[in-house]
Amino acid sequence: MGKKILIVDDVPFMRQMLSVVLSRNGYDLVQAEDGQVAVDMFAIEKPDLVIMDIKMHNMNGIEAVSIITKNYPHAKVIICSEMGQEAMVVEAIRLGVLDFLVKPYTEDKILKSVCKILG
Repeated sequence: MGKKILIVDDVPFMRQMLSVVLSRNGYDLVQAEDGQVAVDMFAIEKPDLVIMDIKMHNMNGIEAVSIITKNYPHAKVIICSEMGQEAMVVEAIRLGVLDFLVKPYTEDKILKSVCKILG
């Protein structure tokens, strides 16, 4: 059984793309379509890693990371951002995010970031 990763993005295509890359490399996956669902899923699934988009409906990634890292200080999170979201990335790092990916990202960048954190 591989390490479990929670993929959080409000765009189904982005969740699917990450799922294909990560499942092909032996990771077990769960998905959430916004920050609130991610917070709920984290409590249930206890993933080894979260890959979280910043901009989402209902609850954005910064709010979700804040709640997750407050309740689970050892949570490992990678944040996904677009160009121009530098201030939000800085805030996410302050909240305990371990790495960030800038969209659009390649399979190599995704795996390099995940391997850096999960070993």
